Amino acid sequence: MTIATPATTATLCVDAGTTLIKAVVFDHAGRELVVTRRTTAIRSPQPGWSEQDMHEVLGAVLECVEEAARQSPLPIGALALTAQGDGAWMLDAEGRPAGNAVLWNDARAHDVIDRWTRDGVLEAAFRINGSLGNLGLPHAILAWTRENNPRALDGVAEVTTCGSWIFGSLTGTHGLHASEASVPWLDIATGTISDELLELYGLTELRSLVPAVLHDDELTRPLLPEVAERLGLPAGVSVTLAAYDVVTTAFGGGSVAPGSAFCILGTTLCTGILLDTPDTTGEPSGLTLLGGRDDAVVRAFPTLAGTGVIEWMRALLGLADAAELTTLAGESEPGASGVRVWPYFSPAGERAPFLDPTARGVIAGMSFEHTRADLARATVEGLAHVIRDCLAASGASPSELVLSGGGSASELWCRSIADITGVTTRRVDGTQVGAKGALLAALVASGRYSSLADAAEALVATSGVFEPDASRRAFFDERHDDFLATRTALAERWTAWAAEPRP
Repeated sequence: MTIATPATTATLCVDAGTTLIKAVVFDHAGRELVVTRRTTAIRSPQPGWSEQDMHEVLGAVLECVEEAARQSPLPIGALALTAQGDGAWMLDAEGRPAGNAVLWNDARAHDVIDRWTRDGVLEAAFRINGSLGNLGLPHAILAWTRENNPRALDGVAEVTTCGSWIFGSLTGTHGLHASEASVPWLDIATGTISDELLELYGLTELRSLVPAVLHDDELTRPLLPEVAERLGLPAGVSVTLAAYDVVTTAFGGGSVAPGSAFCILGTTLCTGILLDTPDTTGEPSGLTLLGGRDDAVVRAFPTLAGTGVIEWMRALLGLADAAELTTLAGESEPGASGVRVWPYFSPAGERAPFLDPTARGVIAGMSFEHTRADLARATVEGLAHVIRDCLAASGASPSELVLSGGGSASELWCRSIADITGVTTRRVDGTQVGAKGALLAALVASGRYSSLADAAEALVATSGVFEPDASRRAFFDERHDDFLATRTALAERWTAWAAEPRP
């Protein structure tokens, strides 16, 4: 593989999100030099289904990389990659797509998850891998497909993930990053694929479809010559597969040491904390993910509520963009004049910190006296209550919460999170935190830094600190108690609502 002098070359990092692919060129000091973007479409052939054309995703990645490399003021010395996680990206024996990818937010496996919940399968699995499986994960999608459309599995040789699909296409190396395999396949204590889990899921006969877990020394491979030629890059330039985006974005924000708490304000609102060791005791909830570097263990709560809620409310209020919504929210006082939002608006319900595919959003407390600003503020605050709920489920009592993702651009949202959680929030500098995490992984893999902690200390900076307002603590504590009590009461109605016939 080509290894160039760090100060004279750049690292090109890909962050392949669900609807947006980005390629970011960083110099040796971790400064963003170039950012290129391509959007990708989500297809919904039936209500609640969420799919992507795998060829389109790969094409968008290649276009972004080629454009970024062309615009870079420095030659590209290495590539790194992170991507959306979960879902089922099925390949044939030649490594080609065997249909559309089924995504992490797909809702078709509702009945599978309901059955596994009733039968105790999900709780038993949690005791092995420390994660509460949900309907957007490959085991549920495979079980649903086998039961409802078994012919779709004809010719399928491998069920992988977005990141591993792109990595294999760039390098010819197939397998899963440990973070991608953690849920639902790994015995989290040993880091190996568990036959006991496959038996629990009733998928033993599909064991051959689960790729092997790549070791650290297999996560950096040379770019295929034909791909290098297409992209205009040097033959043999190295490509590093970083952990999937939740974990890599946590690392890119500087959360690399046990006890460090983070929240990614993105499409998935993901709150988490780093642990010394996995823990499979307690109430099943959230995910436990192996980071693949420095023996990192990430306890994560990726909700189905996130910036999609902001976008939905923005459109509902006729606003131009998310920034306009949070600016409007600033015209309402903390507490939104009594308006409250339980932001469970995803068709797939909710997966963290509780699992309920029937969960649905509620807006309450409104009268003729209220304004659009009150509704905007209540939306932002409702999402902050979700973050507090996830922190409580993690069992952590952090002194600081690191914020990243597109939503962290809003000072009002950052301040609301501090006030409602009662925790000091720190916003990461830079707009491409997922790509920055991939950069850290590549630099550790190359030997430039000995650990993620060393790389983060050198390259990650803060752009703002938000202290909770002590005068509002009692108010928001009471509000949060009501948020939880009302959610519990709503859960009794969600199942009935979901069963109502459609006209």
